[in-house]
Amino acid sequence: MTQHRRVVVTGVGAITPLGNDVPTMWDAVRAGQSAGATISRWDASAYETTFACEVTDFDPAPTVGRKEARRMDRYSHFAVAAAHEAAAQAGLTIAPGESDRVGAIIATAVGGIETIEDGMQTLLERGPARISPFFMPMLLPNMASGNVAIALGATGPNYAPVSACASAAHSIGEAAEIIRRGDADVMVAGGSEAPITRLSVAGFGAMGALSRRNDDPARASRPFDAGRDGFVLAEGGAILVLEAEERAVGRGATILGEVTGYAMTDDAHHLVQPAPGGEGAARAMNLALGKAGLQSGDIGYVNAHGTSTPMNEKLETLALRTVFGEGLATLPVSSTKSMTGHLLGAAGAIEAVICLMAMRDSVIPPTINQEQPDPECDLDVVPNQARTGTIHHAMSNSLGFGGHNVSLILSQYTGHAATPAG
Repeated sequence: MTQHRRVVVTGVGAITPLGNDVPTMWDAVRAGQSAGATISRWDASAYETTFACEVTDFDPAPTVGRKEARRMDRYSHFAVAAAHEAAAQAGLTIAPGESDRVGAIIATAVGGIETIEDGMQTLLERGPARISPFFMPMLLPNMASGNVAIALGATGPNYAPVSACASAAHSIGEAAEIIRRGDADVMVAGGSEAPITRLSVAGFGAMGALSRRNDDPARASRPFDAGRDGFVLAEGGAILVLEAEERAVGRGATILGEVTGYAMTDDAHHLVQPAPGGEGAARAMNLALGKAGLQSGDIGYVNAHGTSTPMNEKLETLALRTVFGEGLATLPVSSTKSMTGHLLGAAGAIEAVICLMAMRDSVIPPTINQEQPDPECDLDVVPNQARTGTIHHAMSNSLGFGGHNVSLILSQYTGHAATPAG
């Protein structure tokens, strides 16, 4: 019986370069706004890439607590603040004796890299005796998940997927599976990332992964455009409250959508390059459709991985063509990284939230900065402006270094009329 439990979403929260809550972020996405700007938190003038998508006007103290905030890396700040927003929207309360039925899975790709940088600088300049006793707990990649559990009082399943840019999609899918098999009734899931640091920008720059449009940061992220030259690094976090359907319905919660499909594969091909033809991504999409009990024609919108790198979009297009065939010609496929930038291990969570908002409001998000269509990416990328359109089922794809592929399917909640397979 538990293997057919339905998993619904009852709350969402987000701290992003487009706004420090979900309504602000979603308004910016609908308006096609870009968060790209010159890096402000440190001097990047000597770097080959001098811009990113930063979170601005964010003070963790009101939600995290001033004392607690000093003992957390920035990536944990984002996670805890977003979790509070999601829990508030969900009306999540944990009754005495049920805390072990509530868990948290918060993903990241790089964890507390700002703490690592600051610690190394302290070590070199002031010596080992001046390293903070909180240095190690702050940098660990599982600490956002641990801090969210502490903040909410959730003593159930808890860990942190670390699978590069597929991390947050893994967290949502695995959290849903935990509820389906009956190991928890509520899971707080998502991802957080604070990678706009000197070392990260230098490292990704050395790979040739970042855009170098320093003279025009707002137009630098251009997935599927022929002029794309690399991704735009971003920071932030997003959280979803996932809940067993019977619990959510029983307490009269507002249901934002349902997690109907989830699948993961690996390319086993190359450290950073997708498999030929996007084969691994295509398998993940087909497996997710099967888990959801859907056909490819049931999908009304795809939020693509779409990083704005030359290779990704070519191979992602091939993968989509494998799965959707002739139906791809009329299927809206957009990359909201054109607006948010690339949040690495938090990207899948931000994009899942955007899919839920798109279904709720019948708005299909655009891919902005489309100036030169790439003939190898012959998709309906919803160029430059959002459009209206009913979406019953949305697919969100996340691909990560190491060959990780994750496909999530989020659906409008239809009550008790139909139960997905799997």
